[in-house]
Amino acid sequence: MRIGMTLDYSGDFIETVRAVRDFETAGVEIAFVPEAYSFDAVSRLGYLAARTERLEIASGILPVFTRTPSLLAMTAAGLDELSGGRFTLGLGASGPQVIEGFHGVPYDAPLSRTREVVEICRQVWRGEPVVHPGPKYPLPLPAERGTGLGKPLKLLNKPVRSRIPITLAAIGPKNVELTAELAEGWLPVFFHPGKAAEVWGAALTAGLARRDAQLGTLDITVTAPLALGDDVEHLLDRARPQLALYIGGMGARNKNFYARLAGRYGYEREAAHIQDLYLSGKKREAEAAVPEGLLRAISLVGTKEQIAAQLDAFAAAGVTTLCVKPLADTHQERLHAVERLRDMLG
Repeated sequence: MRIGMTLDYSGDFIETVRAVRDFETAGVEIAFVPEAYSFDAVSRLGYLAARTERLEIASGILPVFTRTPSLLAMTAAGLDELSGGRFTLGLGASGPQVIEGFHGVPYDAPLSRTREVVEICRQVWRGEPVVHPGPKYPLPLPAERGTGLGKPLKLLNKPVRSRIPITLAAIGPKNVELTAELAEGWLPVFFHPGKAAEVWGAALTAGLARRDAQLGTLDITVTAPLALGDDVEHLLDRARPQLALYIGGMGARNKNFYARLAGRYGYEREAAHIQDLYLSGKKREAEAAVPEGLLRAISLVGTKEQIAAQLDAFAAAGVTTLCVKPLADTHQERLHAVERLRDMLG
């Protein structure tokens, strides 16, 4: 397994990138830059590309609804060129609250849109005149939907790579199946290695059965809080706020993908309780209600022996990239945690 990190979009990004260069030396091989309703990820990825040399960089994620497929392809090709072929295009559907609330775009047919975006991006990168039948992104646009003057165009520049890796964020069964079929990588959330086969096994099997062999092995990237030592149990609580936010507040009460996932893990009653608390403004209580069993299952927190057992569980579940979030207080302590993990992974 390789080590990755997700960079914080809410802090001083220039300072974050300075720290990333140390993590690159410590063993981190890929850095993901998220995009919520924050500053855009693309400008930050360009800065990150200029300030690193070996580190792979990835969007984690760009929503498929907020940019046209051709613009996503152009952006990925540009970042790949700036980074010397180190870019991975991370895509996802986001959710209706962000897409409709912040962008004013209907949240419709996320599966169809994702499939078409992937197909069009790869057509652009191959240097072909872009012709796509739709139905969501017919190119060129039919005359009855525009001026009738559109014509097939191809990218003016020659991309560094004709196939830039695509990683899809997916947790629903149909999305996971699509990912296993089409993408180089899969980015799930709150990955429970002991429940992975039960929750996603059928979807992965169905998608992999249709997978093009040229895509290679599916890169499964999971995010895990990290604290390694004999006295780190108290640090596990630092993972509670994000879980409470996603399960309790990232979506409406009747349409929260993360609460549904927690339910599929066997925590349906607990997820409903977290939602009730969070949506009532009781965030601290919601954090306290996050089940410890779920926290432990998705984390790398504990002694060297405990971490070794958890690494074995992740490996058995097919994980190939561990995107860690060190929970230590200082930069040096966080670096040391990554170095120790690197040594354990060999």
